[in-house]
Amino acid sequence: MEPSLSVDLRGRVVLVTGGARGVGLGITTRFVDAGAGVVVCGRSAPEHLPEPAVWMTADVRDAGQVDALVSEIVARYGRLDVLVNNAGGSPPADSATASPKFSAAIIALNLTAPLVCAQRANEVMQAQPEGGAIVNICSVSGLRPSPGTAAYGAAKAGLINLTQTLAVEWAPKVRVNAVSAGMIRTEQAHLFYGDEAGIAAVSASVPLGRLGTPADVGDACVFLASSLASYVSGANLVVHGGGEPPPYLSARHAND
Repeated sequence: MEPSLSVDLRGRVVLVTGGARGVGLGITTRFVDAGAGVVVCGRSAPEHLPEPAVWMTADVRDAGQVDALVSEIVARYGRLDVLVNNAGGSPPADSATASPKFSAAIIALNLTAPLVCAQRANEVMQAQPEGGAIVNICSVSGLRPSPGTAAYGAAKAGLINLTQTLAVEWAPKVRVNAVSAGMIRTEQAHLFYGDEAGIAAVSASVPLGRLGTPADVGDACVFLASSLASYVSGANLVVHGGGEPPPYLSARHAND
């Protein structure tokens, strides 16, 4: 009988941007579970991180702070093996009236910042014998219409394209992949899906019958960062429970 597969990332150093809450915390936790040394960055220090993850304060929208962050990681650990570009998001905004300043800020956080972080990580990884892996956290909003979050959806679509481009440019030393998350239940789920009844109704619309969890996204990231994905680069792994059924499927039964 063949031995079972496992993911062992002991000795690897991972940076998770925005990895202290929500989906990011799920990603951080699963890398810790896999034995990696995890550095989490963000603007405000959290009350809790899974041990032995380390916190470093940095605003990824500031290129100078990103430079200092990566330099500190290399000075402390001597390497950087994995970058997970998770920091991002957007409040709802009407597309007809959203200000140019608002749209620029959303694009800066969800597209420009991941590029800058990837550039700095790539510099380190290209110099390492083992290279490295970059995982960009994208969204189904970048694959289909994104009403109410137009700039966010456009930025995530751009990040998917950026993933494919960097995978070509930075090969063979650095693999670059994306994870496009669907509906994920986090501590802010009620803002999007309502109370428990609303969450249950939305969950029932997913082919797999539930919302995703932060750990589901974390597992996808661990896979893409591991040797199990050594021939995977430029891919977009969609984690959405089977997707959103086309509206016509429910519309055609509306009068039944």
